[in-house]
Amino acid sequence: MNKNKLAPVGVFDSGIGGLTVVAEMLRQMPHESIIYYADTAHVPYGPRDPRELKGFAFGITRFLIDMGCKLVIIACNTSTSLAYEEMQTVYDVPLVGVIEPGVDRALQTTKNGRIGVIATEATIKSGSYQRMLTNKNAAVEVIARPCPLFVPFVEEGRLEGPEVERAARTYLAPLCEKDIDTLILGCTHYPFLLPVITQTTGPFVTPVDPARETVKRAVDRLRELDLLREEGAPVYRYYASGDAAVFQRMGGFFLKREIGPVEKVPPVELWFSDQAATRIVR
Repeated sequence: MNKNKLAPVGVFDSGIGGLTVVAEMLRQMPHESIIYYADTAHVPYGPRDPRELKGFAFGITRFLIDMGCKLVIIACNTSTSLAYEEMQTVYDVPLVGVIEPGVDRALQTTKNGRIGVIATEATIKSGSYQRMLTNKNAAVEVIARPCPLFVPFVEEGRLEGPEVERAARTYLAPLCEKDIDTLILGCTHYPFLLPVITQTTGPFVTPVDPARETVKRAVDRLRELDLLREEGAPVYRYYASGDAAVFQRMGGFFLKREIGPVEKVPPVELWFSDQAATRIVR
């Protein structure tokens, strides 16, 4: 574990979705340096084999630790649902996932106890949100639905238009028919589609974006460990396993700021020297 306050915070996602977490980091921890890893060579994660996705999560986390990160935020619901608990037993670096913060906020928000969850296929199949919601409050009714087209839409920068609206109606209608009053955006890509989502669900459904609560927990954790950097100029570094130029362009668009150079790195399969990751993917 790196106990240097000046060390960066690591963040990873399958693509640009985790930038919703980065945007919150810029607001809540403005002095922290950030290393962001976008696994764009493997996006979307949703349809992939869970064992393969665990391997990606372990490998990327190992990369961020090797880069000197003092804390790692798993800014990917799929990775959090499949690998978070196991990674806590392997790595001594503090880890923060995105699922529990969203669950807690949803339980605080709902009035009628009917909570909708939209996420990737892998996250929904894992049952992580469903289990955690009902474990924390057995009285709630959880209606979960995968939205497989949402991540590709966002990665392509398609945030509106007839196809996006049609997909939103298809995915969200069954949840609205169940009279949900709270909707967890269980993928960090989805907040970029919030205008279309709220237009579809209407004013009586409150969306929950876990990013804000996730970063708040990261701040609290850093403060507990006396690792929170509260002064000085941060440094931001971005890595992509796919097309670095595309990520640089789209990242700047979504963050509404220049993100600087993006370094292309080999896909994470090449980094499975870590024993735990090797054990999982074989």
